[in-house]
Amino acid sequence: MTVEIKEKGAVLQPEDAANILKKVLAAEQPIDQDKEHFWIFGLNSRNLVQYLELVSLGTLNASLVHPREVFRLAVMKGIAQTIMAHNHPSGDPEPSRDDLLITKRLVEAGKILGIEVIDHIVIGGPKDQNPAMSFKEKNLL
Repeated sequence: MTVEIKEKGAVLQPEDAANILKKVLAAEQPIDQDKEHFWIFGLNSRNLVQYLELVSLGTLNASLVHPREVFRLAVMKGIAQTIMAHNHPSGDPEPSRDDLLITKRLVEAGKILGIEVIDHIVIGGPKDQNPAMSFKEKNLL
């Protein structure tokens, strides 16, 4: 599912992306809020959001993510850079070993395609009080 952003604002900080995702997640059916989601923001060279795409809707603690699906729309739309994001229904935004591995793989795929991955955000859940974690801020990218 792709969400076209009507007000194409800039994502300048990890909190900007996290706040958008928390609103999107909170608007979903409660049964889907408890599943792991993997999104991709498509940004132009000025960090203006061009789209937000739900790449994968998974299970309670996993989602299937492949570079082919992550970068498909970015290639079609000529996107300069992306922000990857996913949620942890448990509420704990700390990245798992699998999160670290897939992030590394997707960053490398982006380099091959000439599409920069500028961050990977993990949100704890749809509520404002739930924390978010930025790979960039933790020097994991």
